Amino acid sequence: MKLELYQIDAFTDELFRGNPACVVPLKEWLPDETLLKIAMENAVAETAFFIDNGSTIHLRWFTPEIEMDLCGHATLATAHCLISILNYNRDEIIFETKSGELKVIFQDGLYELNFPSRMPVPSVLPDIISKSLNIQPKEVFKSRDYVLVYDTEEDIKDIKIDRQTFDLINLDPGGVVITAKGNDSDFVSRYFTSQSSILEDPVTGSAHCSLIPFWSKRLGKKDLFAIQLSERLGKLYCEDQGERVIIAGKAKTYSAGHLWIE
Repeated sequence: MKLELYQIDAFTDELFRGNPACVVPLKEWLPDETLLKIAMENAVAETAFFIDNGSTIHLRWFTPEIEMDLCGHATLATAHCLISILNYNRDEIIFETKSGELKVIFQDGLYELNFPSRMPVPSVLPDIISKSLNIQPKEVFKSRDYVLVYDTEEDIKDIKIDRQTFDLINLDPGGVVITAKGNDSDFVSRYFTSQSSILEDPVTGSAHCSLIPFWSKRLGKKDLFAIQLSERLGKLYCEDQGERVIIAGKAKTYSAGHLWIE
């Protein structure tokens, strides 16, 4: 069986920046085991598989290890694939996903993702995570992910993870996001996943489902500009809408080709 395969850098307008995702259009669903093997072979943080049902798009996301409940950058990459490569002609893309209905609009050069809000609540940091950090957070919150708040952007840049210790905890399907007010943005972040082939995710759209309402409340503003301070760097244009958040960004196509499975 021959399948189309696209690799797209999301939350950036530059190649080799942002977060790479693979996008695979399907006519019908393959066994989950096969989808996972394709994701493992692609060896990027997320592979998105979708089926065009006409009025909606059925979308699923796989890391090299598991199926995810929500992924921002692979959703953006899929929207970019549909609009910029496959000539999808609807003004609004409606994705049917494990996290419910997700809408994407392309306007003013940005893909605007309409995602659920996940306000984090105060929490206690597990000892394993605390011991894996070279700098301890000032505050600890949790939604799907642990949200660790620091004083400065420099703290975020200086964080180092002792992976041997960090991998002793299983956080499926979440991770740990570290965040602080930004110098040239409203806030900055980095994101880490334990027991994963990729320790630090370059740009994590789904984590901003928690970061946006958190920083919106703390800063007293609805529109926010965020930077994820990974080596590849990502830029996110955000809006708090109460029960929903808007996560917007750009994308760049890296490659287009095919894969073959038996």
